[in-house]
Amino acid sequence: MNILPDIIALRDKQYADYQRRLLPTLPPESIIGVRTPALRTLAKKLAKDPGIEEFLAALPHTTFEENQLHAFIISLERDFSRCLQMVEAFLPHIDNWATCDQLSPTCFTKHHADLLPHIRRWMASQHEYTVRFGIGMLLRHFLDADFTPEHLQWVVTIRRDEYYIQMMQAWYLATALAKQWDATLPLIPTLPTPLRRMTIRKACESFRISDENKKLLRNINIQ
Repeated sequence: MNILPDIIALRDKQYADYQRRLLPTLPPESIIGVRTPALRTLAKKLAKDPGIEEFLAALPHTTFEENQLHAFIISLERDFSRCLQMVEAFLPHIDNWATCDQLSPTCFTKHHADLLPHIRRWMASQHEYTVRFGIGMLLRHFLDADFTPEHLQWVVTIRRDEYYIQMMQAWYLATALAKQWDATLPLIPTLPTPLRRMTIRKACESFRISDENKKLLRNINIQ
């Protein structure tokens, strides 16, 4: 199933230049330049096509937009077992932060108990974006009613040098400070310096954290 003509028809050359600056880890020629709303609309159309299995099996893809479409199609899948199989097949081929973060299956919200062991396994992966995805799923699904302090330990004990893993750790911890302040705050001084600084910077950018608590965090950062 060749979907490149459909993608190219939606190309915005100026937007491609913008995306290339946001995605420095990708070859510039792999970015066609299609806006996300247009790709989501195309994904909804393609997801209903009987031939879509051919596209989903054709990994790795050659363009950023094909990867985005793949992520959006998976995210539309309603059957948890089927969705999980699709995620597992796709994760090793994710090569950028945007596709990683936009892979967010809606069916996961109804299967937290089944999802959690997979999150733990993803976070232990050797593949950079699989780890980032695991942390992202913990952020999206387990910082409210299903939160436990143990989840914080899963994140802070990850010791990886990759920038996009550390940024997701910081994003998770900053969000945890906004939602689970009392459980998260004692861990902040114990973080490695780069991660602590990233976390506090993100937390101080948040509208959900009070000025008083931001001041406290800034004081931790200079100790």
